[in-house]
Amino acid sequence: MTIDQLSEIIQFKRRTIYDWVHVGYIPHHKFPKGVRFKASEIEKWLNKRHKRGRIGYRKLTDNF
Repeated sequence: MTIDQLSEIIQFKRRTIYDWVHVGYIPHHKFPKGVRFKASEIEKWLNKRHKRGRIGYRKLTDNF
């Protein structure tokens, strides 16, 4: 999924997500033309943080 799609799902600004990518906080895959996120990896990452109460999110759909 793209950064715009992820931003819409987890309700964080693109800049915040780019910062997380830069420091390695969020699972991602870099390509020559940008960064992509795998839905299954993001789902695990969100669940781990959600249990700690650090981040709220909407459930990912199968559209990505």
